[in-house]
Amino acid sequence: MIMSVTSPLHVSILGLPEVSHSTLAGLADVFRVFPLLRGMSDSIPDEPPFSVSVVGDKRQQHVPFRVEKSIDEITCTDIVIVPALLVSTTDWLPGDYSRIVSWMKTMHAHGAMLCSACSGALLLAQTGLLEGDKATTHWAYADLFRRCFPGVELRLEHLLVRSGERGEIVMSGASGSWHDLALYLIANHVSLAAAQTIAKFLLLEWHADGQIPFMIFTPPREHGDAVILQAQDWLDANLSEPNPVESMVRHSGLPARTFKRRFTRAVGHTPIKYVQLLRIEAAKRRLERTAIPVDRIACLVGYEDPAFFR
Repeated sequence: MIMSVTSPLHVSILGLPEVSHSTLAGLADVFRVFPLLRGMSDSIPDEPPFSVSVVGDKRQQHVPFRVEKSIDEITCTDIVIVPALLVSTTDWLPGDYSRIVSWMKTMHAHGAMLCSACSGALLLAQTGLLEGDKATTHWAYADLFRRCFPGVELRLEHLLVRSGERGEIVMSGASGSWHDLALYLIANHVSLAAAQTIAKFLLLEWHADGQIPFMIFTPPREHGDAVILQAQDWLDANLSEPNPVESMVRHSGLPARTFKRRFTRAVGHTPIKYVQLLRIEAAKRRLERTAIPVDRIACLVGYEDPAFFR
């Protein structure tokens, strides 16, 4: 079924100094590709279903993209998208985007969908509209996001997350998941068949497995507990130890219950869960970088039963 288009939906893609140019350009290209595909499939409407503008605080030339409209010129839009932002994963401080954040809140109040790709969720969350709700972002920005927005539930296992009373706030996870965001919006506002046609033409992907397969486990070490840090160092050097939790307890000199409680508080995982995460990360590196047989890798990272490891 093809959507009957009487007037195109207006998509405002935010162009900011920190924006990922490839994500911005990719999103703009996808929503502007409909005229090129007219006649290729009966899923493509005769009239373009989207009108796209790159929007910023003011019009400006900025290679390789141009901010086409100022937010002052747009009093109504249907979809606002914050692309990925190329900012630090540890100490990001937002620029002075109070006017843009205020404009986003106004557009939302007038019925617009608010969307973000990857780290763009950092700016979207500044609206306060995610407070007490759920969100997703690039896995590498998880700690930063949680520090900045402790009242938002981060769901990294989901590549797309819908929040808001009507599901009108949509976020996608890591960088390449802007494909999923664009295809979701096309499927939702035009048709699933149109999204499939465009995915085939542009070789866009639905990342059905989410971003968990791409996540790298980085052990927390800035917790300030010297005893637990020593246990982590010991484990790094003795990952294949048959009973690593018992050994860490013994080396710590603490009662088992006290050690496990302190470890969980400092690291955010129980000792046995931490061991598993560390072993799997070590196994992933060997699988990616060596030709060592899987059963041998299982043994090297401490799994005596290759079937359990698999």
